[in-house]
Amino acid sequence: MKKLLTGNEAIARGAWEAGVKVCTAYPGTPSTEITENAASYSEMYAEWSPNEKVALEVGLGAAIIGGRALVAMKHVGVNVAADPLFTLAYTGINAGLVLVSADDPGMHSSQNEQDNRNFGKAAKIPVLEPSDSQEAKEFTKIAFELSEAFDTPVMLRTTTRVAHSQSLVELEPRQEIPLKNYEKNIQKYVMMPGFARPRHVAVEARLEKLMEYAETCSLNRMELRQRQLGIIASGAVYQYVREVLPNASTLKLGMTYPLPRKLIEEFAGQVENLYVIEELDPFIEDQLKAWGIKVHGKDTFPLVGEILPEIIQEKLGSTYGQNKNEPENTESSDNFLHIPVRPPVMCPGCPHRGLFYILNKLKLTVTGDIGCYTLGAQAPHHAMDTTICMGASIGAAIGMEKARGKEFARKLVAVIGDSTFIHSGITGLIDAVYNKATTTVIILDNRTTAMTGHQNNPLNGRTIKGEATKEVNLPLLAKAVGVDRVVEVDPFNLTELETIIKQE
Repeated sequence: MKKLLTGNEAIARGAWEAGVKVCTAYPGTPSTEITENAASYSEMYAEWSPNEKVALEVGLGAAIIGGRALVAMKHVGVNVAADPLFTLAYTGINAGLVLVSADDPGMHSSQNEQDNRNFGKAAKIPVLEPSDSQEAKEFTKIAFELSEAFDTPVMLRTTTRVAHSQSLVELEPRQEIPLKNYEKNIQKYVMMPGFARPRHVAVEARLEKLMEYAETCSLNRMELRQRQLGIIASGAVYQYVREVLPNASTLKLGMTYPLPRKLIEEFAGQVENLYVIEELDPFIEDQLKAWGIKVHGKDTFPLVGEILPEIIQEKLGSTYGQNKNEPENTESSDNFLHIPVRPPVMCPGCPHRGLFYILNKLKLTVTGDIGCYTLGAQAPHHAMDTTICMGASIGAAIGMEKARGKEFARKLVAVIGDSTFIHSGITGLIDAVYNKATTTVIILDNRTTAMTGHQNNPLNGRTIKGEATKEVNLPLLAKAVGVDRVVEVDPFNLTELETIIKQE
């Protein structure tokens, strides 16, 4: 049976078909729907973890004890999970473990653009890149097979377009994979220096085997057509190349680390002009040039933002286009430039509106954080000075106070949402108490992870599957780490809100 699925739905389906036992994540666009869909399958345990580091640690625990595990996050989430990831690459796994990195070229919903293929190379783990929903499902299943065959975590790198676009997917039954036997192995799983050194040797040996695998695996395929133009591409960009330049020869890379050197050299020898078209970093291009292969890439295509079909058409279509003599489409894309810009705004009735109205009125310096309340930086409030990463608001405020003194801190507040506070704000609050900062911290507690679609979190008493659980008591938590003055206020009561902020 076939069904129309998004890439994220397909990854969840692939995990289910692969017999996965545990799925973990912290919600983050464009990855959120993977675990939301995984939670709909009764055979898999799914959870929203407090942050990505914890999500990966839960996943690695499941994999080491014998159950297949899928861990999903957006690209910046891998920054948070990098600590366990790099050591997990040393220990290896028992049952398969797949880490989904959902990158966001074009920054549709992110604070930066980063290319997480670099994480795969740095950690020396394989990276797979599906180009549509069918491949998203199949590559997920293959990733688990690779993970177990090579004793390694595997990164499945998607992008916003693959995650959220829809295509037909062939549905298959679930494989009931029994739990693998677990045997205590201190030398493999306890990474103190004496045990870690030989594990590094094992990582390098594994990488050599993965290089051999990349040369012949079905994930990478050469498609020879007209030889005047050859294009190496992966992910959604491959689909764009096939659409815009249907007669060009292509080397589709489904495995982008490690790269298949012999296959690439063979392809390069078959075509007259070779291009690598890839989003963000010249990851493939740089390696080809290091091998001495003559190739065009970022000298033609942008380093910043998405590579869209119209960009490929603009750069190569006039020279290598297949229908150059046909009349051009009279419907110019310029027509779309006249559509009014509609930037995101806080929802009607949002309690954050009142807070930022008061913060702006009082002309305070506001260190902000990641969440929908970041929109407090925009008109009409303009009530935020910094937003860097999850949890940075409190640390930034401490640094400002330590640099400029306590008098400056009287007009300084840190603003952080409830889910972000649980994610990585608690340690910042401890730092403030321990190092005697006087900064005012405002936790915006709306009892949901709002920006990514109103997911449950540890503050609202519901799990990802809607089951009742304990709620974190924020005032009690703050007092437990040593905060003496804890006040709760309704942000809709503007008079009281302004009075309390002035007092604090």
